[in-house]
Amino acid sequence: MSGPLDRFTIPCFEGFSSTDERKERKSDIEVSEEEKKTRIGIFKKKASKASSKLRRSLSRKRRPSKGRSIDRTPSLTFEDIHDVEELRYVSEFRQSLISDDLLPPNLDDYHMMFRFLYARRFDLGKAKLMWANMIQWRKDFGTDTILEDFEFPELDQVLKYYPQGYHGVDKEGRPVYIERLGRVDPCKLLQVTTLERYLRYHVKEFEKTVTIKFPACCIAAKRHVDSSTTILDVQGVGLKNFTKSARDLITQLQKIDNDNYPETLHRMFIINAGPGFKLLWGTVKSFLDPKTVSKIDVLGNKYQNKLLEVIDASQLPDFLGGTCTCVDQGGCMKSDKGPWKDPEILKVE
Repeated sequence: MSGPLDRFTIPCFEGFSSTDERKERKSDIEVSEEEKKTRIGIFKKKASKASSKLRRSLSRKRRPSKGRSIDRTPSLTFEDIHDVEELRYVSEFRQSLISDDLLPPNLDDYHMMFRFLYARRFDLGKAKLMWANMIQWRKDFGTDTILEDFEFPELDQVLKYYPQGYHGVDKEGRPVYIERLGRVDPCKLLQVTTLERYLRYHVKEFEKTVTIKFPACCIAAKRHVDSSTTILDVQGVGLKNFTKSARDLITQLQKIDNDNYPETLHRMFIINAGPGFKLLWGTVKSFLDPKTVSKIDVLGNKYQNKLLEVIDASQLPDFLGGTCTCVDQGGCMKSDKGPWKDPEILKVE
């Protein structure tokens, strides 16, 4: 899983490539591992720099009833509007974090602080404790360097036994994350990787979403984007799939996501939910936060129109009722299609 488990089972960047790199891009096969690491590092720094320009500045003058600003980079303009009460809460929260040395520069982000406040219903004490725990977890887990430090050579095999990935954006510019749970083979999955390594892969993918995918979506949509739309295809899933190892995986992933990446799920569609899954859903719901459950639509096999209400057909794989096939990239589930792969987006400075 690489999307938010607060989804069940994070704004924008300047140029990524140098002029020479833009003239002659290497394929993933041709690019060495060291080059890949260097590019990711550059990308993270650029994303962080532009994020500070694109997030809502806490020090700007605001209107009496609403806070409104037009954030600008040389190639991007968009509005970011906040309620005055929201601004007050975030400002107070930010000052409290600074006073206790809990706000490293890479996490000094208006929207991230707001998500933690929202997750704790604007209780500043509870939000601060949640934030402090997140900071400690990042240190213990090595999250700040995981994009460079952690290699996952078994990815192709993992995806074979657990089909998942991002593909396109919804009509409001959010990345769309897809899992085909009905095709998961947990026994074979744990033969090609371990639970610990899978958890690290999950965190690495979440960090990639926060530092690469969301920023690219910001630029493409000209609005702030820090949440995803998720589709879970559960065809054939029933109680037999809900083994102890599956429960353990779901529990650990949910804890990581809810504790450290709160409120990054916009909406979830569970499709092809048959009688077996509906029995299972009654049990699964008890493991999930009620706020998460409220974002989930459980649909049967007539789900296409519902998906097409929020995702354009060109952004939706054909096997889900859309028109995209990504035939030149080995299929939609292997393509990682999205603004984060658009050379024009990567040129934005």
